[in-house]
Amino acid sequence: MDAQDFTKSVEMGLKLSKRISYGRCPSMKAPKPPSMESYAESFIPVAPMVYAVISDPSIVDNPDIPSYQPYVHGRCSPPALIPLHMHGIQVEVDCHLDTAFVTVSGTWRVHCVSGSKSSDCCIAVPMGEQGSILGFEVEVMRGSYHSQLIMVEDAVETEGLTKTEVGCLLKPSIYTLKIPKVDGGCKLSVKARWSQKLLFYDGQFCLHLPFSFPPYVTPAGKISKREKIWLNVSCGTETEVICRTTSHPLKELRRQAGKLDFLYEAEAYTWSHSDFKFSYSVSKGDIFGGLLLQSPSLHDFDQREMFCFYLFPGNIKNREIFRKRVVFLVDISGSMRGAPIENVKKALVDSLTKLNPLDSFNILAFNEEANLFSSSMKLATQEAIQSATQWIDLKFIAEGSTNIFRPLNQAIEMLSKESDSMSFIFLITDGAVENERVICNVVRGHLAEGGLLCPRISTFGIGSYCNHYFLQTLAQIGRGHYDAAYDIDSIAPRLQSLYEISSSVILANVDVECLEHLNSITLYPSRIEDLSCGSPLFISGRYSGAFPESVKVSGTLADMSNFVLCLKTQKAKDVSLDRVFKRRQIDILTGQAWWLESKQLEEEVAKMSIQAGVPSEYTRSVLVQTDSGKQASNSIFTQEKQAAQGKFDLRNMAGSCKKMMLLSGLGVGFGDPTKTAENMPAGIVVRTPDATERLVNAASKCCHRVVDRCCCLCFINVLSNLNDQCAIVASQLCAALACSECIKCCFDLYFSCS
Repeated sequence: MDAQDFTKSVEMGLKLSKRISYGRCPSMKAPKPPSMESYAESFIPVAPMVYAVISDPSIVDNPDIPSYQPYVHGRCSPPALIPLHMHGIQVEVDCHLDTAFVTVSGTWRVHCVSGSKSSDCCIAVPMGEQGSILGFEVEVMRGSYHSQLIMVEDAVETEGLTKTEVGCLLKPSIYTLKIPKVDGGCKLSVKARWSQKLLFYDGQFCLHLPFSFPPYVTPAGKISKREKIWLNVSCGTETEVICRTTSHPLKELRRQAGKLDFLYEAEAYTWSHSDFKFSYSVSKGDIFGGLLLQSPSLHDFDQREMFCFYLFPGNIKNREIFRKRVVFLVDISGSMRGAPIENVKKALVDSLTKLNPLDSFNILAFNEEANLFSSSMKLATQEAIQSATQWIDLKFIAEGSTNIFRPLNQAIEMLSKESDSMSFIFLITDGAVENERVICNVVRGHLAEGGLLCPRISTFGIGSYCNHYFLQTLAQIGRGHYDAAYDIDSIAPRLQSLYEISSSVILANVDVECLEHLNSITLYPSRIEDLSCGSPLFISGRYSGAFPESVKVSGTLADMSNFVLCLKTQKAKDVSLDRVFKRRQIDILTGQAWWLESKQLEEEVAKMSIQAGVPSEYTRSVLVQTDSGKQASNSIFTQEKQAAQGKFDLRNMAGSCKKMMLLSGLGVGFGDPTKTAENMPAGIVVRTPDATERLVNAASKCCHRVVDRCCCLCFINVLSNLNDQCAIVASQLCAALACSECIKCCFDLYFSCS
């Protein structure tokens, strides 16, 4: 189900919910009906929600006060979604370094299904910036459910595993999960966990948590409703943390160097109707950093020590940044037609206007050919930017196939000449090509020397058909940044954000001394990026040996002077480095496994994924249904212990639970060169009709062809020559068809009027 179908299903569900009677008591007032204006925005969940999935409208009733309901013929296709009443919500947020870990616990009641009936329930969890779902736990009357990661091979071979997927991404930031057969009047206790990125803007970390509930989830009557938010901030620094803004009144529980604890708690007449927003800064003027060390857990299969090196840009206004030479590589193949290319044009023009007059730029639009804006780099004067804008309008016509290798080589050669400016390449594409590993090898050879003369390559992927791990790997080779947009609306803002972060470099060629003296060391990413004024720099890794008590960090400032900073190592006490950096380590290793075609790395990624509970390309999520009671709790404890060790006994799991259901894969995949070659629109999945639809379509086409070849006079002549029995059969058939259409019309009229 896509977002459009979801919206229509919720709209139908809200119409169906008008059948529910709450009695004549004045205190039992029905929830305020929603406004139907701009329903597309209103009905997409902007907070954790649970819906009753209604295929048979006759089961809709108040489970406490049954009432007379006129029988409804027919079924809802697709099923209607009735938002359930929420009876409690609490959130725990742990902000560690640049990542927030969110746990939402809530209770919902199936208030809209007759007590003698049951329906499936759909859980929808919207996540924040670059959200990644980590797990679910659901308690119902008949038992409990929890999500679990297993190997891809185990998902194929395990007996008793339902292959029909019960979870999917409604949008890139909204995950939905279906719980089967929940009785009317029962309550669901749901716990959902995810991680999301903390935005960094103007020297502040910003947390944006989906917490805006529509009025129709408020229970009828006077029922105690409480909402809570626990917020813990651990920056990993010893400097003061300053709270800047907050959307909800917070009570400060603890304040220490680098740490803050807050609590929001309220007795709510209606649930929160605004998202939770919180921002804070780490007080410091100039560039500063730190180096954290931590030992691995006992069950970690990699027993090397962990470290994290970080640099913050400080909060000095008008800090000098490097002069730039920028080449924009823009995919204008046929699959970019329409909204994607229009959004890219908008973001590109906006990026050009932000160039300084001393910066230089060029634009290379490519499909199977390469079209250059200018044969040489152009200074970013107003006349040049205006000319480039006109050229973009003229040349950005989406057509042809995709060839990345030639234009990328051409851009590197264009920027290889000596200059006192930093060179940047921004590659924007929505497609996958066959020679991506060759491109990575060639680019690594070009950029082997490094230094200021080495172009920084940043990449931006659009949709699900491009190989995002190729783009990530290419950005790591080029010491640049990577980002992606999976829906049309996010293309322009995310591309503008990528440009601002990548091009505002204040410290280049960052190097950490003494690391080469360790016995073994692994960096994530393997090449240290530059420090930008728009984003702090985090480098994590593993090592063995004796780490020095202090290290020197060096680099080159924008005025070409040398920068040196001495950092003392410290133990990370309140920050779990493994928890914070596991997501990006898995992504980096997945890219390397793809590039090197290494089965060993794939197995390592799968073990890391299961151990940390973070989805990957080599693991699959399953929803495990267990019996309530001691036996189920023991089996869950055993599974959690096995998860810490990175392994599972699926046979024992299958024997101790009722059912295992497969959840949709949460990986982004490795691209689709076939769909790219066919110029399929970026990330738009073309649904294949099922057998019933094919039969109906074939029948309608056949009947249409017959009618086209018969005039009314011919039809009358045929009927006049039929014998009595054939005429009776024909009349009965026509009457049956008319009745079915009449019933369908009455059904549609009933819901439209209600």
